[in-house]
Amino acid sequence: MARYAIGLDLGGTNLRAAAIDASGQILHKVAGRTDLSAGADMVIGDMVDAIDATRRHLGETNLAGIGVGVPGFIIMEKGIITDSPNLPGFENYPVRDALEERLGCRVHLENDANAAALGEKWMGAGREVEDLVLLTLGTGIGGGVICGGRVVHGFVGMGGELGHITVNPTGNPCGCGNRGCLEKHASATAITAMAKLMGFGDGVTAEAVYRMAVEGNDKAVEIYRVMGESLGIALANLSNIFNFPLYLLSGGVLAAWDFFAPPMFEECRRRSFVFRNTATRIEKASLGNQAGLFGAASLGFP
Repeated sequence: MARYAIGLDLGGTNLRAAAIDASGQILHKVAGRTDLSAGADMVIGDMVDAIDATRRHLGETNLAGIGVGVPGFIIMEKGIITDSPNLPGFENYPVRDALEERLGCRVHLENDANAAALGEKWMGAGREVEDLVLLTLGTGIGGGVICGGRVVHGFVGMGGELGHITVNPTGNPCGCGNRGCLEKHASATAITAMAKLMGFGDGVTAEAVYRMAVEGNDKAVEIYRVMGESLGIALANLSNIFNFPLYLLSGGVLAAWDFFAPPMFEECRRRSFVFRNTATRIEKASLGNQAGLFGAASLGFP
């Protein structure tokens, strides 16, 4: 049997683990719910159970290693989550040490968006490059920067917080303390907030706004124009800073690509000499919600 690694992706709602071999084939997969109300220790127990079930199924002889992706800021040296809005109860929690103690082996811990970027680099749309940026467009906006095939962590592990790039200095206030963050103008939450302001009602969803745009609703189309311009400003800045060959976008809002991509490209061309004059690509990621699993598993291979 080929060597394999186990990747685990922990979210605020779902917990998934998979055994993946070096060719990118998923050999076994476990999925469950994240019960945050039970407390951090119980969630750690669920993570351990998912990993144990996977390695028991395939045997430990050919297990190369284990990688885990979690949301939030991580002090990489210590394996501690310092802050995670999606994981209440995990603030300053020693996730890596708790997992290693219960599993009896080494665990590689990584931020979930960074893990998704690694997954796209390893087995997704970024396989042909060594340098890329991934923006994950969801409830908020996460990001991962891969340079020379490795994650850019920064000096305490907080590198790649691309959702908090300022795209409008007088824009909407953000929970991070800034105003005009990208995620307040281009995430699924931003779409519903704009829709509410434009009279669509309190219960409107990003999916409903998309359907209205498809039906030709001018206000819905305008929301995606604003979203696209905001992304274009951020991508122009990233292109100017990094001069990487590839910038990837992922998340459920990609369904509206035809609405937000044209203003995004237009704004990026207008603001970035680098983008206008090089073969820089801005594309859709290809692994969908499995990118984090692939990226976490890739950490387990030497």
